Amino acid sequence: MSEVTAILSSPLLSPQWREATDLAANSLRTQKLRQWTREEYMKMAELGVLAPGERVELIEGEVIQMSPQNSPHTTAVILVAEALRTAFGQGYVIRTQAPLALSEISEPEPDVAVVSGMPRAYRDAHPTTALLIVEVSDTTLTYDRGWKASLYAKAGIEDYWIVNLVHQRLEVYRNPVLMPEQPFGYGYRNVALYMAADSVAPLAAPQSFVVVVDILP
Repeated sequence: MSEVTAILSSPLLSPQWREATDLAANSLRTQKLRQWTREEYMKMAELGVLAPGERVELIEGEVIQMSPQNSPHTTAVILVAEALRTAFGQGYVIRTQAPLALSEISEPEPDVAVVSGMPRAYRDAHPTTALLIVEVSDTTLTYDRGWKASLYAKAGIEDYWIVNLVHQRLEVYRNPVLMPEQPFGYGYRNVALYMAADSVAPLAAPQSFVVVVDILP
């Protein structure tokens, strides 16, 4: 395995990164918002409040409009899914842009999520957790580092990756812990940065390494 370029604990992240996530957290705290449940969210779709095919997701009770996907983003999602199918093999489902029922008020649709079992195991209900979640980030980088990281940490997701298209690298977030300053009160203690020539193994598939350049468009 190539040497990791940098491993940072969250308190040591750059001032710019911390400022951006703190702004997101403060914005959330100061707003008095009515939280929607997943059941109500589904009813919105059934009643046509949400247009068919509209790209939204439920994040801690808020219906969030998802960004349009450009070509590099779509390509990266495909590359990540292919790499993880190879890394995990049989007995796992690689879901792309599909819902996760993380709580009664959160149903995100991450770019890629790895769950255990077979596809038909989730015919009647969405998975409630994942072994690995991957977001591909360009225009959503601050959001994925802030709100999404805090959401996934709160849900106990042990392994969260951001394919950073802005800086052409992979960010790996691990060890979710209580962090009151983060948007939803949780964050990741450890963040590792991997450059194109580096490789990393998922926590749930420690013998299977993914080369970063293979998942960059």
